[in-house]
Amino acid sequence: MAQIFPKSANAIARMSVYGAIFVLMFAGWAFDALNRSAYNTRAFMAREQPIPFSHAHHVGGLGLDCRYCHTSVETSSFANVPPTKTCMNCHSQIWSTSPMLEPVRASFRAGQSIRWTRVHDLPDFVYFNHSIHVAKGVGCETCHGRVDKMPLMWQQSSLQMDWCLDCHRNPEKVLRPQAFITTMGYQPSGDQEEIGRRLMAENHIQDARVLTSCSTCHR
Repeated sequence: MAQIFPKSANAIARMSVYGAIFVLMFAGWAFDALNRSAYNTRAFMAREQPIPFSHAHHVGGLGLDCRYCHTSVETSSFANVPPTKTCMNCHSQIWSTSPMLEPVRASFRAGQSIRWTRVHDLPDFVYFNHSIHVAKGVGCETCHGRVDKMPLMWQQSSLQMDWCLDCHRNPEKVLRPQAFITTMGYQPSGDQEEIGRRLMAENHIQDARVLTSCSTCHR
């Protein structure tokens, strides 16, 4: 009886299996790359705001401390967006007739908040507390990047879980003394990991088992 399949069918079958495996692996890699990409996370994408507020000018140029505007960052889970009155502390005297700042003046006159576009927006199932991070020695720059060089604000990091876990597994590599919490371009005065280990002890930071526990961030 003649063979139904030619001898080359075996080679074709093997190539098909290997090809299917390659396609599945490539699809998995492509999905992971897309998931981590700036297109998906919106990292490095400047957000349009109702008023073109420049951190580069206010922080980098004028030297304003982060806490002047974000007053609750040391006491609350939420780093508040400043009320219009904070803007008017200066702009009632400086650039007080600038057309670009008319929305600020209108907001102040009407007593209505400016509707800023949120840049860093974690999912609702993630619990993040600004005050505990600041108290333990995590600087603003660590998560938000060099805001003193951002003409318009963008998200510096992916904000994905593996990014959070990278610090929670090894917090000593990012900790800094309290005097430098808001410093941009911070450079440690010695070995960072040695400083970090000392600060972990001084600030009573839990070990990685606790910091990476599901209940730490998902409550």
